[in-house]
Amino acid sequence: MTFQHRQDLVHDLQRTTDIFKTFLRFLDVKGLVNQDFLLLFGAETSSKMLEKWDTAFKPKVIEEAKHLTPSTELRRLLKAAEKPGETDNDTNWDSDMASLLLLLHLLPPTAGRGRIKISPSDAVDKMVHFHKNKIDNFYIVVDKQLIPCQATSSLGAFDELFKSHYVFNLSYDDSLIQLYTFVQTTVYNIDVSTSLMIPYNFNIFTDTIRASRHTCTSSTQCVPGGGDSRPTG
Repeated sequence: MTFQHRQDLVHDLQRTTDIFKTFLRFLDVKGLVNQDFLLLFGAETSSKMLEKWDTAFKPKVIEEAKHLTPSTELRRLLKAAEKPGETDNDTNWDSDMASLLLLLHLLPPTAGRGRIKISPSDAVDKMVHFHKNKIDNFYIVVDKQLIPCQATSSLGAFDELFKSHYVFNLSYDDSLIQLYTFVQTTVYNIDVSTSLMIPYNFNIFTDTIRASRHTCTSSTQCVPGGGDSRPTG
């Protein structure tokens, strides 16, 4: 009943921003995003990113990225992606996050109705942004509210970030549509007809990741940090 109430709320254009006033536990209990995504799609779908990325997808992404036109940024991302368990000093990305950013280079932003084509490098800022070097905790930030992530890794944080679009009924950022659609259909095997109807701005923050939501546009931002970082927007 509570889950259905939450879904009714986030799908109501007049009431969707009241979600954190009604369900305050999103702000202090870890794992609620995972919980609601699990109720929406089931255990098999919910586990796909963490189970399959490192073995089934990351090696292929790295190999395909080696065939792209070389650039300083691309070389740094490839170097970081091929160093599992380490954080590259040149990029500050760990292997998993570097491989996700390589995927963004393989599936770059495209021009569309009312939007200008931007480079993958520019689109990175809509998905991930560094705040500090040391990562202690991850948060999703929606409507300037910090939602603690259950994840303790960048891949787990991205997993929860993706799931948050469905839990809170948020659309993908225009610049990241190709990346998120690939993750949706190829990693999670969620049919492309499953749409997110409300166009909200969505960023991700933490001691490492942050997210915020505003009407009209959608974006996602990941910010690594440590200690006691706070959102700045």
